[in-house]
Amino acid sequence: MKELIQELFNQYYKDIYKYIYSLCRYTSISEEITSEVFVEVVKSIATFRGESDIKTWLFSIARHKWYTYLRKKSTQIKAESLHNLYDYNFLEINQNITGNKNNSFENINEEIFYKELKRTISEILKSESELSRKIFNMRIDGYSYVEIAAICNISESSARVVFFRTKNKLKKILEKEGFKND
Repeated sequence: MKELIQELFNQYYKDIYKYIYSLCRYTSISEEITSEVFVEVVKSIATFRGESDIKTWLFSIARHKWYTYLRKKSTQIKAESLHNLYDYNFLEINQNITGNKNNSFENINEEIFYKELKRTISEILKSESELSRKIFNMRIDGYSYVEIAAICNISESSARVVFFRTKNKLKKILEKEGFKND
């Protein structure tokens, strides 16, 4: 078994590394993820059934490790940086309303405001297509555009455009309804 793993490492390490590097363009991240791929190979080589080519299996592990890295990275984004990304800080609003609060509301009026804002956003989103709602909610939940594109079976640029249009439509309607972005 040890010889097989060593052979796989020697034969495919560079290919896996190049694949990950093509996704992120960072040497250190590529090395880290590639190492994680081979750790996973050691853990799960016994479960490999041979239904696909070994290289396909290795690249599948690499893809999953890349997506895991993206998910972890996206959850580390600070609310302050998202505030600059979005004209309305939808992620912070979502966290405050759903109970994932890092701090309590200063007063009951603020809580009422956020609940009303979230209700209004939900109502506005009901008029959007299912795809637009899904993309918007996934982005607010921290998914990257790459992940959204893969899940929704669309291009990354399409995911960006749909999110941007939905966000801008929400912003315009919210401003008309008296919600100000302070």
